[in-house]
Amino acid sequence: MTPRRTISFSMPLARLIRCAAVVALLGLAGCASVPQNSGPVDQPDDSSLRSLRIADSAAASEKGSPIENTVAGLRRSQRQLSQSASGARLPTVELPPPLLAKPVDLTRESEDLFQRIRNGFSMPDINTDLVLYHQQWYLNRPDYLRRVIERSSRYLHFIVEELEKRGMPTELALLPMVESAYNPMAYSRAKASGLWQFIPATGKRYNLDQNWWRDDRRDIVASTAAALDYLQSIYEMHGDWHLALASYNWGEGAVARAVNKNQAAGLPTDYLSLTLPNETKNYVPKLQALKNIIGNPALVAELDLLRIPNRPYFSTVTPTSNIDVKIAAKLAEMPVDEFLALNPAHKGPVIMADTPLIIPTDKLDTFVSNLEEHEDSNKPLSAWKSYTLRPGDKLEKVAPRFGMTVANLKAVNGIKGRINVGPGVTLLVANRDGAPAGDLTALPNTPRLPDADPEPATRAYTVHKGETLAAIAKRFDMSVAELKRLNHLRADKVAAGSRLVVAEAKEKPTAQAASAQPRKAQAAKTPVETKRASASTQKAKPSKVTRYTIRRGDTLTSIAKQFNVDTDDLLRWNRISPKSLIPGQTLTIYLAQNP
Repeated sequence: MTPRRTISFSMPLARLIRCAAVVALLGLAGCASVPQNSGPVDQPDDSSLRSLRIADSAAASEKGSPIENTVAGLRRSQRQLSQSASGARLPTVELPPPLLAKPVDLTRESEDLFQRIRNGFSMPDINTDLVLYHQQWYLNRPDYLRRVIERSSRYLHFIVEELEKRGMPTELALLPMVESAYNPMAYSRAKASGLWQFIPATGKRYNLDQNWWRDDRRDIVASTAAALDYLQSIYEMHGDWHLALASYNWGEGAVARAVNKNQAAGLPTDYLSLTLPNETKNYVPKLQALKNIIGNPALVAELDLLRIPNRPYFSTVTPTSNIDVKIAAKLAEMPVDEFLALNPAHKGPVIMADTPLIIPTDKLDTFVSNLEEHEDSNKPLSAWKSYTLRPGDKLEKVAPRFGMTVANLKAVNGIKGRINVGPGVTLLVANRDGAPAGDLTALPNTPRLPDADPEPATRAYTVHKGETLAAIAKRFDMSVAELKRLNHLRADKVAAGSRLVVAEAKEKPTAQAASAQPRKAQAAKTPVETKRASASTQKAKPSKVTRYTIRRGDTLTSIAKQFNVDTDDLLRWNRISPKSLIPGQTLTIYLAQNP
């Protein structure tokens, strides 16, 4: 007989049941009889095992102590097993199949573009007071968020696709919300333009053409490729996405110097530990705030943000001949404004041949079909063509040659005032079979770059003994923060004899300030205006000051040309030599008032 085991009543119930089961199995092994002429004992079939499990369950449900119920159940199980071995057939009960978890296809993409973006989040999170401040700022303005998301719906899928191709974090798809609010026509005081806000010099460095016909900084496809190239290069420089973003905003040279400064002082060199200007200090927290909002599906639903489908919004097609903006929009059967929202790089009425057009995916077949039908009917695709002036050409002679008035010719080409147009200048003229003389209806209502916000009129001021920043700011109707920002001050104290840049006091305007007009940022120049600017030697008195941070690739000449000032003035204002320009260095530039 199998020796008995003493079971302590203080054992946990689970352990007690396991011990009882072992006792039963040992008893079965010792007491079961095996016929002499049989082979190996057959294992209980599945139906027997199921019956045993049912019996155990029934026993467990009976009243009594856990030990009594367990022993009784084991005895019943032993009797049933003996009957099965002797040939008796046990009753069978059909058990339902086990409930299995529904399989999840991890390779299937979500139908929600925001979910796809969430899946690609890979930047480390930051949690600071600035993040909470900007997050609350966005949440307090749900209408603004909805407008930004609605604008982004045209471009977001394309940008996410490009990021995934490069293995870059999908948080970067939210960066144009910080840069431009996803407005491809956005234009800053620093002359940055487009979704990704390229300044002219950086745009040229990344092969974004900027001429009278087009500005590729506003081109959705070209500017996105340039922005991702730039972000990749500065990430490889720093090995940190937060530092890469700071470099995108402030300049890689400036961030590198801030890192080196902390290294020399034995301080951490992460983004949150660097001394940064206010704009850069708020830059990454803004992106993190948007990430927190978009990353929360319940919050997105509560804010009633547009649900963007995870499918391409647009496709591209390349006509082989010039085509008018209005005709292209008509062939796509869409409003001109909507067409320009997808093709914002084009500044004139004509899109040059072999230039890719962006057309909504659901209208691509319509556009191609209508284009073929238009060409089969021998109708011109453009009412305009280009003409390069030759020696001896005058506007008065060129205009009639193409069935135009001089006034129309000037209006189409942005010629204002008495400008001498010389040989080599390319003009837009009417096609012989295109726009009739005096008719400018073929011109689209192309959105123009908005003027930059004018800087307040400023002047220099020498600090007197005993004066504080608060007193100086109050005297010139400024805030202390504005005074410190204008003069790049960090401390709240200023030494006597220091020269500060201050705003002209509103209550006591000088004659010069009263007569001076704020100089607006130049919009895209026509070839004629560019020629006039380069030939002009007339100087005007400075009426306002601006700051410019040198970018990699900038030269003294390119900066002077960008702000329409002389290189000698740049050297004199900043007390520098031509060979001392360093990326990240800030220059003071006095802008001349318009003549």
